[in-house]
Amino acid sequence: MKTTIQIFLAIILGINVNGQEIAQWRGENRNGIYNETGLLKKWPENGPKLLWHFDDLGDGHASAAVTNSFVITAGMIGDKGFIYALDHTGKFLWKTEYGTEWTENWNGVRSTPLIYQDKIYMISAFEKLVCLDLKTGKIEWNIDLMAMYGGRNITWGITENLLIDDNKLFVTVGGSDNNVIALDKITGKLIWKCKGNGEKSAYGSALLINIANRKILVTMTEKSILGIDASNGNLLWSYEHTNQWAVHPNTPVYKDGYLYCVSGYGCGGVMLKLSEDGDNVTEVWRNSSLDNRMGGVVVLNDRIYGTSDKSRKFISLDWKTGKELFIASQLAPGNIISAEGLLYVYAESGTIGLVEPNTDGFNILSTFKVPFGANQHWAHTVIKDKKLYVRHGTSLMVYDIATN
Repeated sequence: MKTTIQIFLAIILGINVNGQEIAQWRGENRNGIYNETGLLKKWPENGPKLLWHFDDLGDGHASAAVTNSFVITAGMIGDKGFIYALDHTGKFLWKTEYGTEWTENWNGVRSTPLIYQDKIYMISAFEKLVCLDLKTGKIEWNIDLMAMYGGRNITWGITENLLIDDNKLFVTVGGSDNNVIALDKITGKLIWKCKGNGEKSAYGSALLINIANRKILVTMTEKSILGIDASNGNLLWSYEHTNQWAVHPNTPVYKDGYLYCVSGYGCGGVMLKLSEDGDNVTEVWRNSSLDNRMGGVVVLNDRIYGTSDKSRKFISLDWKTGKELFIASQLAPGNIISAEGLLYVYAESGTIGLVEPNTDGFNILSTFKVPFGANQHWAHTVIKDKKLYVRHGTSLMVYDIATN
């Protein structure tokens, strides 16, 4: 009996450990939707309760990566990038320098750390890729992707929120030959490479989709949306998608065989339908009014919600047709996530709004101004265990959004 109980506890603890040590860009499915319940439907006048804030992160736009044990983010001091580890009271645990970061324009760390089981993965603006031990911050391996794989930098510095599946770590290097690669997550050794269209990277963060019992990696480069067989790196299809500055930071959104990709600078979004086997795509519709630059979109009940770049409006589109359902001026531009059917909009003005979408518009339920930090309000918010994580430059703030 004792042995049976011990085995049972080991299984339960094992599941818990694996669950608590995965944290990635824009949530579990990289779509901005956080599967949390028991959250406030209205905030006090000055916002939800601020539990703690940490104000020594240095410059950067990285979001928080949160597990059951750690709060991980990144910032720049001088010209060096650091990974920071805090506990859930805001206590500083450790920081590790990982390389030179971006000081030329819009200073600071670009990417959000990826936590997968007991490791942290991070890429710098100069394509220095590092793997660290989660508990200690010790660097286990690092790769100069520009030197090893011919990566090329871009106008505002490499920006990618990394993605792992099983043993593969995917990176859009942007080399003319090694365009997109998959590395072994334990050793950093090359598993496969894809030439793609030989274009530079475009500030984007890839998405992995499942269709017809296969996994397809979708990423965006200078002028193209790429669909790559995640098992072997074979390019399945590419689709032209361009804007003025070759800037495509938003992660695509996939739903029921359809793929939505959106970019700023007047470009807007395109809806693509994948074939049953995933080998090719066809265009369904385009819309240029919702030209979100880097704030992401959320899809709820066959409606796309996001903010526009050029018009600086809050816009909702019909998922199936691309038709504009409503346009408003509040809380735009900004980034957007969702939980329990409500929208959390972090406007570039520094206001955070709790928004209820409805059939003919939306209701702003509550707002508050971000009190700490400096420079741009670009880092995407995160929800974990009924807490809202807000990054503003040098500061990380954590708010209690639980109903009780």
